[in-house]
Amino acid sequence: MSTTEYQVTGMTCGHCEMSVREEVEQIAGVEGVDVSAKTGRLVVTAEKALDDSDVLAAVAEAGYSAVRA
Repeated sequence: MSTTEYQVTGMTCGHCEMSVREEVEQIAGVEGVDVSAKTGRLVVTAEKALDDSDVLAAVAEAGYSAVRA
């Protein structure tokens, strides 16, 4: 298992969290997604290490920006 944390900017509510969660969950190998609009924290758990660019692209698709924490 691999766990990676990111800092997401622009989220303000539960709908924002849901949008990010739905996009990130589509990445192959993702087992779990924990996202908080309050802290801007996104934690992704996967079978193996993910390519950061895949996660960042999924966050961008949801309409936000992120950096690896």
